Amino acid sequence: MTLYIRREASKLWKRVCSEIATEIGLLADNWKYLLAGLLCQYIHGLAARGVHYIHRPGPTLQDLGYILLPELGQDKSYISETVFTCVFLSFVLWTFHPFIIKSKKIYTVLIWCRVLAFLVACQFLRVITFYSTQLPGPNYHCREGSELARLPRPHSVLEVLLLNFPRGVIYGCGDLIFSSHMIFTLVFVLTYQKYGSKRFIKLLGWIIAILQSLLIIASRKHYTVDVVVAWYTVNLVVFFLDKKLPELPDRTTVLLPVSSKDRTKEENHKLLNGNGVDPADRKILLVSQRPRAQVNGNVGHTDNATNGA
Repeated sequence: MTLYIRREASKLWKRVCSEIATEIGLLADNWKYLLAGLLCQYIHGLAARGVHYIHRPGPTLQDLGYILLPELGQDKSYISETVFTCVFLSFVLWTFHPFIIKSKKIYTVLIWCRVLAFLVACQFLRVITFYSTQLPGPNYHCREGSELARLPRPHSVLEVLLLNFPRGVIYGCGDLIFSSHMIFTLVFVLTYQKYGSKRFIKLLGWIIAILQSLLIIASRKHYTVDVVVAWYTVNLVVFFLDKKLPELPDRTTVLLPVSSKDRTKEENHKLLNGNGVDPADRKILLVSQRPRAQVNGNVGHTDNATNGA
């Protein structure tokens, strides 16, 4: 038993090291896209913080979702955040599964480049929308009488740039149309729908997305319109952007070299566009790798030897 565990642990360690080497090569080629995506996440946070300064609390608007769904109450508002946190962490863990699982379809660096592109496009539209019209926040800390409903003028630029993290992120007001939680949830679900392999998890993802929508409304964190707009906007953005972005290479047919230095620029372009290796080159490679046999003193491919016989 001990020998089996030691052998499997050795295989796992070799797999992890091999995957790290491959991903480092991809990171060297794509770090600019990842950095730009993360920077845009920060800019989105700045925009959400900025709209809080001009937020003006008022009576909660009439909402069909509020009429149909009972209010969870302030003491149970954590439920929707808990569901979202589980979705977020589950997706992050899935994107890193190639490091430990033998059967894998994605590269972690490339999948996050794609996810960040979807998020940035949706968040750009979101910022334009919630700055166009400021609605009175329905959340408890955004209502009239709450100390957090209005923000005083910042005392310094640093106060704005630091976002008052994490309090300023959790207790934001004014960034309503459309829901940021639904952007992340739907992008994650749609990504797994295309690149995931478990049909049950795909179905479960859509069920959780619907549940998350209902919990957000029941928690009074967003109006129903915020959730509805998120559903069709995110799906349309992902649909059109997915056609414009280069397709990810299929790991079942394409094996990336360990280091980016081992690949030419042309090979990098092919791999990132999902074209892989040219079929003619692949045929030549397969022929060159066939075992050789000696017949009548001559060394040749086994198929030639068979034909000669």
